[in-house]
Amino acid sequence: MTNPRSSFAIDGLFRPVENPVPLGRQGSFRQRRTELKKSPASEIPANPAAALAHGTVEIISPADFAAKVALARPLRIKLGMDPTAPDLHLGHSLTLKKLRDFQRAGHTVIFLVGDFTAMIGDPTGRTETRRPLSREQITQNAETYRTQAFQILDPDRTEVRFNSEWMNELGVRQLIEIAARISVARLLERDDFEKRLANEEPLFLHELLYPVIQGYDSVALEADLEIGGTDQKFNMLVGRELQRHFGQAPQAVMTMPLLEGLDGVRKMSKSYGNYVGLTDKPEDMYGKLMSIPDQLMVRYYELLTSSRPEEIAAVKSGQLHPMEAKKRLAQIVVAEYHGDAAAARAQNYFESKHQRREIPSSAQVYRIAEDLWICELMKQLQFTPSTSEARRLVSQGAVRVDGKTITDVNFRFVPGEHKVLEVGKRRVARIEP
Repeated sequence: MTNPRSSFAIDGLFRPVENPVPLGRQGSFRQRRTELKKSPASEIPANPAAALAHGTVEIISPADFAAKVALARPLRIKLGMDPTAPDLHLGHSLTLKKLRDFQRAGHTVIFLVGDFTAMIGDPTGRTETRRPLSREQITQNAETYRTQAFQILDPDRTEVRFNSEWMNELGVRQLIEIAARISVARLLERDDFEKRLANEEPLFLHELLYPVIQGYDSVALEADLEIGGTDQKFNMLVGRELQRHFGQAPQAVMTMPLLEGLDGVRKMSKSYGNYVGLTDKPEDMYGKLMSIPDQLMVRYYELLTSSRPEEIAAVKSGQLHPMEAKKRLAQIVVAEYHGDAAAARAQNYFESKHQRREIPSSAQVYRIAEDLWICELMKQLQFTPSTSEARRLVSQGAVRVDGKTITDVNFRFVPGEHKVLEVGKRRVARIEP
């Protein structure tokens, strides 16, 4: 096997504690980072490793990765996710499906729930400090992760671990010894940290510890390979260096593409609310996918489906009408998670509600005895979390009664006279006296 140091993309990141780098000396690392040569999957020889590398953005390093795949034992492959919200989404599915490829090749996946790191909050890509989650919130969110992940992963080849197992036992002295392997100057060269300092926005010490703790997870798990989005590259490389420090063979790193969210701008994220959850109801999943910008369709086809190149070419060229292409995309994705029958019902629901402007027969029926303020009604039906949100939706023209848009925030719904309430694209109720 080649010298592991030669495959570490940013060797200048770490310095021995006895020879710290002054804070002002940042040029050498920035130069090396700029000159870093990408290692696309195409550089990997045509062997089992090549198939496992399909669809990835970058592998560090290709030779190291191929050598690990050639080992006569199952690899330990790490995926870490912080339970910052209860739902996994389609963006996560890209990495989960890649992990499934490894399971089918006989390898072991370690699904790491970052219940300890969730109390810090991953600062990657953030322009402000994340709000800390309570232990209760983390526990509730973590409970749902296992079930959702197993919609894609094989439970028999998956270890579910929590990084609180070792982090709660780690003493202050040990944490200091680990942190001593990385200089503050190098951490501050992370783009997100650098931007926040340049904008005079707060950056707290616990956020600087996040990549160190995530890297130590790889040591605790003795990971052979870590997979994550391109935005996690820095954190995963920290894991490689800490493994070297603890006498382990450094993990290979595999980055996966980031899926843009429903807004077509930012990555799909629970925090941004622009996501399609793996456990969304079929009608909700279908409706959300129908809302994506047209320019995202080709990328969604490429990343979320196994459509043939000629089918994707028809979408890209406009040979397949955008509306039909989007319906086909939504049908494929919904069928994958809920089955063909559910996908067909979701399509019929969408067409009847949004194209034929019909009210679905499956709409929930509610009864009220007397007329009610529209904002209070929306709140009671749990269509909105608060009356202030209800007021905002009414003023924005997102509320309809019997098919007519309501813009008067003082409107009162009269049972018998009014029959159907619609809020947005997916919330509808029949109201009877």
